[in-house]
Amino acid sequence: MSDDIRTDLPDDELDELDELDERALYVISVAAELAGVHPQTLRIYERKGLLSPQRSAGNSRRYSERDIAQLRRIQRMTQSGINLEGVKRIIELQTEIAEMRREMQELQTEIDARGPRGDLIPIRDLPRLPHTEEG
Repeated sequence: MSDDIRTDLPDDELDELDELDERALYVISVAAELAGVHPQTLRIYERKGLLSPQRSAGNSRRYSERDIAQLRRIQRMTQSGINLEGVKRIIELQTEIAEMRREMQELQTEIDARGPRGDLIPIRDLPRLPHTEEG
């Protein structure tokens, strides 16, 4: 695996992926061309659970800008030597991390909104309990 190709996404790139348009605009051939892959590769990625394009009323695949960005991420990782199972796990972990960051931000916002709490006692100010040994 090449050390110069990053498999993780910086926070700003994760945020950008979140903000991309999710409208399914592209048929498979256009999506493949935009991502620089063969259409069959998109079908493989879908079978492996790496991508979930939307479907039209006629059941044909439709890809969004977000899907195209995801395809490019997958391509970067596979070109750096990571197999598809590894790519899938990396994406799962990155998704979990992004969700946890959002939850932490929500909790921090909630804490900040409550303001200072006078009923909290710093641990260092609590009296120490005597240590007892069971015998």
